[in-house]
Amino acid sequence: MSFLYFVARKLALLVPTLFGVSVIGFLLACLLPGNPALVKAGPMATPQYIAEMKQKMGLDQPLHVQYGRYVAGLLHGDLGESSATGRPVLTDFMQRLPATLELTMASLLLALFLGVPLGVLCAVHRDTIIDHFGRVFSVAGVAMPSFWTGLIFIYVFFYLLGVAPAPLGRLGPGIGPPVSITGLYTVDSLLSGNWRAFQSSLAQLALPSLTLAITVMAPLTRMVRAGMLEILETDYVKTARAFGLPRWLVVYGDALRNAIIPVVTALGVVFAFLMAGNAVVESVFGWPGIGNYAVKALTMKDSGPIQSFVLFVALMCILVNLLVDLCCRFADPRVRIG
Repeated sequence: MSFLYFVARKLALLVPTLFGVSVIGFLLACLLPGNPALVKAGPMATPQYIAEMKQKMGLDQPLHVQYGRYVAGLLHGDLGESSATGRPVLTDFMQRLPATLELTMASLLLALFLGVPLGVLCAVHRDTIIDHFGRVFSVAGVAMPSFWTGLIFIYVFFYLLGVAPAPLGRLGPGIGPPVSITGLYTVDSLLSGNWRAFQSSLAQLALPSLTLAITVMAPLTRMVRAGMLEILETDYVKTARAFGLPRWLVVYGDALRNAIIPVVTALGVVFAFLMAGNAVVESVFGWPGIGNYAVKALTMKDSGPIQSFVLFVALMCILVNLLVDLCCRFADPRVRIG
């Protein structure tokens, strides 16, 4: 019963959290410089037509009336209309969401598959060249902004070496998208047997996912290293080594299994960071996701996409943190949920 109470309590907190996020997102969109009516009317529109468009969009009404209309639309699944594209924001979001999810999941997998082994190696080979490299990498990964890392990757691998494709989307020129099953090009091309699209989508995904992964690999590496150093000094690990168990079994079995629990706990924060960092990386690599969509809307004060992006990221962070809490319950039986 305590488990069900925990889930119900977390879901109940979803409502006030999303309400607060919707208020903040709405006010920030209203405070941005610019005129959404001018964006929709066009740069050549007359002042009279702009005023008519402003009245038609309801921008001449008080803020509380505009917010009430916005919330009423949300409750009916209406995210508004984009002034830039002239289409419903929900339609634009559903079209671009698979690209963002593909980039986020690929970055998360890369960060785990590269950051966790590096943290283990740094702990096992403490104060060696491997450990020094890991610590320097951790500091550099946190210090360098993602847009700068992305530009360096483009300059080196695309411009200088010519081994990476042009950062112009999810597929190379002349290659059609695979049959839509999940919306993820790498997965859909595998399921449909379209190897040409698979190779192209994988090549296009490599640099942006690595750029985004580096920003979260650094804290994951330091977290695993610190946990492994502490666990390797415990009595049960020393006893296992004294009984003659292989070193790799002690390190990657008993020690890593306990050191990975804080990493699972931090995955919610990591996912939130990846969702926020998507906007920058997608803009650098021309990735057609919701982050790039929100950045373009921000430059034109297109309030609908901006508010929807903030609300969507908040919702995803809450749900992922709930999933992480549930995973911690099964990963560590000592955790009590009440």
